[in-house]
Amino acid sequence: MKNLYKYIFAAMLTLGTVTSCSDFLDDSPKGVVDQNKAFKLPDDMVNSAYAMLGDCWYSYPFNLWPYGDLSSDDCLKGGSGTTDTGYHPMEIWSTMTSTPGEFDELWYRLYCAVSRCNRALLSLEQYGNSKLGEEMTKQRVAEVKFLRAHFYFKLITMFRQVPWIDENVTKNNLQEKTRNDEFTYQELFGKIINDFKEAYDVLPEMQKEQNRVNRVAAAAYLAKCYLTLAYGDGYEATNGYDHINKEYMQKVIEYTNVVKNSPYFGYLEDYGDIFLPEHKNSKESVFAVQTSDYKDDNTTFGRANWSNVLNGVWGMWSCGWDFHKPSQDLVNAFKTKNGLPEFDDYNKHIDYPVNGQTTTQKWDPRLFHTVGMPTFPYKYEKEYTLTKANSRTPNTYGYYCSMKEVPQRSKGETYNGSWQAFAMNDYVFRFSDVMLMRAEALIETDQLAEARIIINDIRQRAKNSVDKHIAYAKDQCEIALYPESYFKDKETARKCLRWERRLELAMENGRYFDLRRWGLASKTLNAYFATEKNDVYDGQTYATYLKDAHYTAGKNEFYPIPYNQLYYVPGLYKQNKNY
Repeated sequence: MKNLYKYIFAAMLTLGTVTSCSDFLDDSPKGVVDQNKAFKLPDDMVNSAYAMLGDCWYSYPFNLWPYGDLSSDDCLKGGSGTTDTGYHPMEIWSTMTSTPGEFDELWYRLYCAVSRCNRALLSLEQYGNSKLGEEMTKQRVAEVKFLRAHFYFKLITMFRQVPWIDENVTKNNLQEKTRNDEFTYQELFGKIINDFKEAYDVLPEMQKEQNRVNRVAAAAYLAKCYLTLAYGDGYEATNGYDHINKEYMQKVIEYTNVVKNSPYFGYLEDYGDIFLPEHKNSKESVFAVQTSDYKDDNTTFGRANWSNVLNGVWGMWSCGWDFHKPSQDLVNAFKTKNGLPEFDDYNKHIDYPVNGQTTTQKWDPRLFHTVGMPTFPYKYEKEYTLTKANSRTPNTYGYYCSMKEVPQRSKGETYNGSWQAFAMNDYVFRFSDVMLMRAEALIETDQLAEARIIINDIRQRAKNSVDKHIAYAKDQCEIALYPESYFKDKETARKCLRWERRLELAMENGRYFDLRRWGLASKTLNAYFATEKNDVYDGQTYATYLKDAHYTAGKNEFYPIPYNQLYYVPGLYKQNKNY
């Protein structure tokens, strides 16, 4: 594991210190970037900011899977046991403190990314017009502000009260004087929104270099910001359905309309294709962190997705470490009766399908695209059928595995070594995610009929996603569209929306943040802990460690400010509530 216990301020000073060796050596150091030379190349500085999108590692995953999935009712940690990595507190909550190194690493690396953005903005300010021209400089500034807002969205999602360090703070070397309570949560979101809004106002709908950020991606992010703010301040006592801001919900509708009407984006026809690398930049992908295989980019190892390096299944890959394990509660949530979810009864009994055994219990087809289960093909390939031997610690974490973030086994391995990585893009926004945000806002503004159309469009795509990849499970699948009666009242419509987000986006790193937004985290998670600790698969019990789990509202909604950050400059930062 990388021990990267550094601090935010070191990140902000990186370029300023790489030439300090000249005080001690006669020769200029080799293999480093001279600050003055770098600043005079504004387009290269912008590229360096882009490079931070995928500059992640399993102990500081920028996709936040340990904090959005592992901390929810969708996922168990996995690995060799509860002490494998520092992520165990995230799945039981009761032992969470500010000391895990993973918190510190994530904070530090995200602020490294912010620093790259700030320095790119300073370079553009000083050299942009002369090197790139006024119009291109304006566009590059908008791109960098999008990137900075992207990293700050992750910081505020995790830690809530974070210091706002922008190009002016960097220019004036005020990093060690910038408090994390200088701005309120709402004011910080306002700054993030301002950055995304500048990107939205300036950028084209699609760039010639298509992997650059664009106006539609900015619209998706603006919708996400307003959707989050529409429910309140994030803490359950002052957040949730009793605190809806309908003006913000209208903003969600406004910005998702931009995505909806773009000719470049839409529903990919088959759900399974979304998670195959050959479709990673399809119309479904509104914004994704790009990866590449070494065969494609002519580098030694490619640009792998290092956030998910632990998540290959045990025994299937040369180094599959078997993390990110779907919960039984999630599997049960895919149950259907007459094609519709079993909202109230889904978790009364432990059930799971067995390949070739047809029973009266039917399942939403998305289960077989999302969760790897013994007896079923791994990622659609019968020659790589899963068995119970493909679980590293079944007595702790059971037999299920996650399939969305991995390629098919027959396609080979991106990186062959002790760390198994994959050239799988990280979706930040899929089209269906944005449309479900739109449906959520429509429900809260009493436009239930249109919300039903969106949700049923997504369910229809799932219904159509059987024959191509999961024909072996056809007799076990049943899914129907919601009748009008389910959208006659807001409470039932909300339930349909919440269920659809869970199934459609399962194991895509956001479930906990959804529960927090709705003000349902404590109720949902504590009920989950009470049942999931009794897991059993074919006689094997597991997840008994959840007997020690408990989620405390008024504290656990946000993660603690890392200990090392709190005491780097004593008194500068204030800890989150009740930690």
